[in-house]
Amino acid sequence: MKSVESGMQHLVFGAGLIGGYVGAALAHQGQSVGLIARDRIVQRWQDGLRLSDYRGNKSMALKPLLFGEDWRNHASPCDVLWLTVKCTGVQDAAEEMAPLIAPHTLILCCQNGLSADAIVKRIYPNNRVLRVMVPFNVVEERPGYLHRGSEGALNIEKPVDAEDIARLVKQLNNKLLPVKTCKDMTALQWAKLQLNLGNAVNALANVPVHYMLRQRGYRMVLAALMAELLSVAQHKSLSLPRLTALPPTWLPGLLRQPDWLFKLLANSMLAIDPKVRTSMWWDLHLQRPTEIAFLNGALVDEAVALGLPCPVNRAIVRLIGDVEAGRSQWGLTPSQLQSAVGLL
Repeated sequence: MKSVESGMQHLVFGAGLIGGYVGAALAHQGQSVGLIARDRIVQRWQDGLRLSDYRGNKSMALKPLLFGEDWRNHASPCDVLWLTVKCTGVQDAAEEMAPLIAPHTLILCCQNGLSADAIVKRIYPNNRVLRVMVPFNVVEERPGYLHRGSEGALNIEKPVDAEDIARLVKQLNNKLLPVKTCKDMTALQWAKLQLNLGNAVNALANVPVHYMLRQRGYRMVLAALMAELLSVAQHKSLSLPRLTALPPTWLPGLLRQPDWLFKLLANSMLAIDPKVRTSMWWDLHLQRPTEIAFLNGALVDEAVALGLPCPVNRAIVRLIGDVEAGRSQWGLTPSQLQSAVGLL
């Protein structure tokens, strides 16, 4: 199997905010990269991409190759394919991207939730398929200006003895896009899922994440969601790595603290751009299917398999489903949301 070395051709398939940021950051590091995106996105990015982050780092205009919906007429097989579609689009995207996959192509799956990579592995059993964890949010402040609004390093799964992956990470790592390797991606994905459980809370609240975290009522719901996940993880003998300043098991207790004490103790959690909202909020805003089945829904499935209760996550799945189906409205206050999930 061909290893990943410098001078390889990267393609980002399904480039939206995350894919666009990652692709432009690759170009910033001198990598040869193309972005495959919707025509409307290609049109918006014709003049190049400029990156910035919440720490004040910025890039000059970057111009990776842009391919629209006619990409089959222009793009060719690549060395590294970054699959950045949402979980709900993985099956279709994996089938569609076949012309871009050569026998040596490394496929990097950049999805939230659990097991999206299994779909890709079934379709491409002879290719190396690795998981990638993307911890940060990206917003487009104006056409072509992508802003990373929260902390965290992009983690690429590193199988045993895959030294070419270690070299690739070293080439890609920079201030605008910190990149690391991860040997236990399953545990890392569960740790990320713990944080992603708040996506649905943010979507139902219809407020920026920064505001949501400052309201104890919303945090109480998030704490209950996390407590259920930690119970399932314990029964699965998973040791979750730390993605925040505190260990995962401490987060529910921190979230339950009064507002004044939370603000005093949780400066790092609040180090997030005031404009950032979660991807699930954007899905509801744009009336697209959400990833709820791959996040809170996946946790409920795991709990059911173990015979464990998971009532708060089950209620959240139902609430998001009701909004998606037009049966109810979003924009719930903290007390309304607490009541809806059975905490009041």
